[in-house]
Amino acid sequence: MSLIHRFIQDNEHYILDVNTGAVHMVDEIVYDLLNEKGLKGKSELIELYKDKYSKEDISEVYEEIQQLVEEGLLYSKDNYEEIAINGQDSKDFIKALCLNITHDCNLRCKYCFADEGKYHGARKIMSLEVAKKAIDFVIEHSGPRKNIEVDLFGGEPLIAIKEVKEIIKYAREQEKIHNKVIRFTMTTNATLLNEEIMEYMDKEMGNIILSIDGRKDVNDRTRTKVDGGGTYEGILPKIKKMVEKRDKSKSYYVRGTFTRANTDFYEDIKHLADLGFKEISVEPVVLPDEHNLSLRREDLPTIFENYDKLYKDMLERHSKGNEFKFYHFNIDLQGGPCVYKRISGCGAGHEYIAVTPDGDIYPCHQFVGNEDFKIGTVFDKDEELDKSIGRKFKSAHIYNKPLCRECWARFYCSGGCQANNYNFNGDIHVPYEIGCEMQKKRIECAIALKAKLMSEKQ
Repeated sequence: MSLIHRFIQDNEHYILDVNTGAVHMVDEIVYDLLNEKGLKGKSELIELYKDKYSKEDISEVYEEIQQLVEEGLLYSKDNYEEIAINGQDSKDFIKALCLNITHDCNLRCKYCFADEGKYHGARKIMSLEVAKKAIDFVIEHSGPRKNIEVDLFGGEPLIAIKEVKEIIKYAREQEKIHNKVIRFTMTTNATLLNEEIMEYMDKEMGNIILSIDGRKDVNDRTRTKVDGGGTYEGILPKIKKMVEKRDKSKSYYVRGTFTRANTDFYEDIKHLADLGFKEISVEPVVLPDEHNLSLRREDLPTIFENYDKLYKDMLERHSKGNEFKFYHFNIDLQGGPCVYKRISGCGAGHEYIAVTPDGDIYPCHQFVGNEDFKIGTVFDKDEELDKSIGRKFKSAHIYNKPLCRECWARFYCSGGCQANNYNFNGDIHVPYEIGCEMQKKRIECAIALKAKLMSEKQ
């Protein structure tokens, strides 16, 4: 099991204490003397590095390292496994709902996991009856939680803007009755935005995710209309206008996807940043190996190089007072999410569920349509729900994933996406390997970026 992790980012040497999250920017001699599995003896290190460092220097540095070990900042013990074991038997309360308002879309994105919005079924829109039952369901199963997240999803949810307004109206009534706070998020392709809709969304949405893949040629190659035409020219002005309406207290981000066709995705992030967007996410596509747009192991060196370029760009923009946030580089070195979140991940199936237009309940939107993971329906009584599925997901934490137990990044990725693990390996306990490699590179860049910026403030 990794106790520390060593890495070099832009010629700077970093040491991460895995269990505490303590990060150290160190000299090369410290970097060399430390070993990921445990600290070697001083005599052994003197012999090992006698041609590179003097005995005196090694001895002095070794004493400093020993002090950090004694203070619990290096090679610290893992005290979280008991929390994970105890937590998997605790009572479940749902805090987030993905409401698939539509199983339909007005675009034909070439990498869409949702089968062009149909989720491998018929195109349909959620009825108000189902939507109300879904809101009732999440309130009923939220227990003592006051705050509830509802993500209006699709397909393209703005196809059903009339239904969206009715759902939110109903939710606002219910939150007052039950003393809850319901925060809505919407993910949209932005094609149907107009002034009226934008005003409404700005008022009602806690967060808005606006889809655009970056440069015009990249976006128009994959995010296409039904007739095959591109979308960039149509959506960019609308996205800009929507973002302009959001003040600093209201969240948004522009979200793109990179595929094998644009492994130079740094250029797409740069393009979005140059357009003035301050909250950006461009994420790797997840597709079967046989798909022509899927990412493969041979693409990783280019992908890593682009994350390195992004790291340098973000440092430079910060120095000029023109920084932006990149979703996958957001990391907190002084606390971060709660311990159980770091251990168990997104909470799919027990804290988070997805509901289809028919009212079927799944652990998350990526399991929709897989009957093996159907928990029940919003019309079922509590005793009719298949709660074993939630328990299965809850127990699939990092300590029940053999590869994760050995991985230095386990407290940052929390075992990876359960859907990706299942879709690639047929088992939620076996991580999606290429996704892990990209995640680890992003974490290194994120840690280095935050540590570098913090050191500059001191």
